[in-house]
Amino acid sequence: MMLEAGIKAQLDQYLQLLENDIVLKVSLGSDDVSKDMLALVDEIASMSSKITVEKTQLERTPSFSVNRVGEDSGVAFAGIPLGHEFTSLVLALLQVSGRAPKVDQSVIDQVKNISGEYHFETFVSLSCHNCPDVVQALNMMSVLNPGISHTMIDGATNKDEVESKNIMAVPTVHLNGESFGSGRMTIEDILSKLGSGPDASELSNKEPYDVLVVGGGPSGASAAIYAARKGIRTGIVTDRFGGQVLDTMSIENFISVKQTEGPKLVASLEEHVKNYDIEILNTQRVSRLEKKDLFEVELENGAILKSRSVIISTGARWRNIGVPGEEEFKNKGVAYCAHCDGPLFEGKDVAVIGGGNSGIEAAIDLAGIVNHVTVLEFASELKADDVLQDRLNSLSNVTVKKNAQTLEITGTDNVNGISYYDRETEEVKKVDLQGVFVQIGLVPNTDWLDDTVERNKIGEIIVDKHGSTNIPGLFAAGDCTDSAYNQIIISMGSGATAALGAFDYLIRTPDPNKNPSSETVS
Repeated sequence: MMLEAGIKAQLDQYLQLLENDIVLKVSLGSDDVSKDMLALVDEIASMSSKITVEKTQLERTPSFSVNRVGEDSGVAFAGIPLGHEFTSLVLALLQVSGRAPKVDQSVIDQVKNISGEYHFETFVSLSCHNCPDVVQALNMMSVLNPGISHTMIDGATNKDEVESKNIMAVPTVHLNGESFGSGRMTIEDILSKLGSGPDASELSNKEPYDVLVVGGGPSGASAAIYAARKGIRTGIVTDRFGGQVLDTMSIENFISVKQTEGPKLVASLEEHVKNYDIEILNTQRVSRLEKKDLFEVELENGAILKSRSVIISTGARWRNIGVPGEEEFKNKGVAYCAHCDGPLFEGKDVAVIGGGNSGIEAAIDLAGIVNHVTVLEFASELKADDVLQDRLNSLSNVTVKKNAQTLEITGTDNVNGISYYDRETEEVKKVDLQGVFVQIGLVPNTDWLDDTVERNKIGEIIVDKHGSTNIPGLFAAGDCTDSAYNQIIISMGSGATAALGAFDYLIRTPDPNKNPSSETVS
């Protein structure tokens, strides 16, 4: 039996929702993965009279595809989709059977209108929490459009292919045999890359908002909900809903929830936002902001959105180390997510740059996968919590280098080493390795603002206790501000504060779109 009792019970409930018969076509060899794959599909088929199994020859062995009777759907799994990919399997079964995907009709129409042949392949690791979003989006597109097909490829099962294609980060997507993209992508992101997203004129024609939130992380979601609850026209424009929380694996300090994962929290946030009349403009990046009669927010595609007030909640991103080799070897040995990309470095030597909590957590995770981990910390002591340092010190395959200033990441096609300056001995030293994980903190996503709003020396937007900036009607919240601490729960609180501040501003400020004599000012 492949499935644990709890998972099997959960799956049994979902299989009751199958609408039509489906066929699992399986391509098998004599290896252990093939045996486990056959056991899985047989077990699933035994749970529903609407599922049958058929042995065949697919492009990869072992693999299996999920199909309608007499019709190939184009959805395939080259690997056993358990772990984070189990949900991808469940959704594939339901959607291939005819159950409608839970996306906006406008997105469904965009997918159906794509013409041509598109064969996507997504290379994943089963421990990657960003991979399922990509897999599920491309599976959905395959179900909706006969010209699109998609195969999930587990890197651990297909090591030779991963190495031959020089894939060192997940998720990595290929389209028709060529590189298409890497990292987390929503279905809107993919449509945008294919040139099928909404155009600038469609966005520019939108009615002005009362509150436009720029950024869709915890602070942005909180701000939008608090604004919408006041009954005013509210929108969110974001390049990816959820922000950096999507890259957070374990969350244990979100009060009232003992433990959760970033993607789960983001799904709950999005569901909550969609309970209100809030317009979400996803996969849109803002390039400029200007205050006229109304605020004008220009997007990178040239569209201009207008609003009476704006809340900036663009969050922060991982800070780059800024040394030679970092940019050149991104996704070729330089990585930023140990949980996602760690499995690709199994048995290899890697370095972690950064001795704070995120760096030491990454080192601990990697130590269970790789051959050896070298931690490089610029300061004379690690900054991580004692409990993490104690765990790190108990590991035999970790070396900590303090007073280490990273100088260069070296390599040819891929990373082969790292050079650092020993600030104590004043010597330049080199470590031979195959991977470097950068974990040195955050930098606010405020570069696009230039001199529009007052910021401190590290780029954080300066706000008062109401979330107000130095520009009337412009508010900010979350990790892009000069908040004392960067925590999810603090970001949510600051988003609520900014929304209440914006509402207070709006009720005291005449609407330029209306006759001033009809305004009620309190």
